[in-house]
Amino acid sequence: MPAGTNSRGAAPRRRTRIHVVSDVHGNTEALARAGDGADALVCLGDLVLFLDYADHSRGIFPDLFGVENADRIVALRTARRFEEARDFGRELWAGMDRNAAITGAVRKQYAEMFAALPTPTYATYGNVDIPGLWPEYVRPGTTVLDGERVEIGGRVLGFVGGGLQSPMRTPYEISDEEYAAKIEAVGPVDVLCTHIPPDVPELTYDTVARRFERGSRALLDAIRRTRPRYSVFGHVHQPLVRRMRIGATECVNVGHFASTGRPWALEW
Repeated sequence: MPAGTNSRGAAPRRRTRIHVVSDVHGNTEALARAGDGADALVCLGDLVLFLDYADHSRGIFPDLFGVENADRIVALRTARRFEEARDFGRELWAGMDRNAAITGAVRKQYAEMFAALPTPTYATYGNVDIPGLWPEYVRPGTTVLDGERVEIGGRVLGFVGGGLQSPMRTPYEISDEEYAAKIEAVGPVDVLCTHIPPDVPELTYDTVARRFERGSRALLDAIRRTRPRYSVFGHVHQPLVRRMRIGATECVNVGHFASTGRPWALEW
């Protein structure tokens, strides 16, 4: 039998490999390598680094207010003293143009990160992203999807970005109803790509932040109803469980890319 053919004489179908990342949080250097060896990169958002809970010296907040103040606000949030954290934040921002300061810092990060994205990249927003700024930085070769589908290598991937409303009040938080509508718009797919996880305790509890992040009930219901092969997501940096099966679906937290620098690979 000639090399490169199967028993019927036809060339074997080429396999498709995609790399999936989430919670990039400013790790531009690793992002530039994330698509190496893959046919496409899937990015599930949170490009912005506002405050690194593992290293309080990194991010927009410590750049503006110093590490000691970053230490304090992390301690308040970790203790779930959200009102005190907001009051403390208001004190720090007094007399400053908060929107201008944050937007300027985010623009700088976006310019670097979108330039690092390989071709092709399929991306959706995280809860700390600012969707209104993305059109200024998206380059040819990057496709942004939110409540939409795309076919890659014969499989259909659906994308839903953003997070649900929470005490953290991050930039791209939406209502449960709006999120559910986007899940419904995507419909049945082979791979369901979201920033946040389904609403399952093992997948939503962060063992370092010591709190439950918000997962989506609508996403969980869609997984049970439409049975995608995979549900991939990020958002929870140090979950109790990174991978579990819900019925026929393999649910995978693709990791806190800012700290690991390693994409999760999926082949078919």
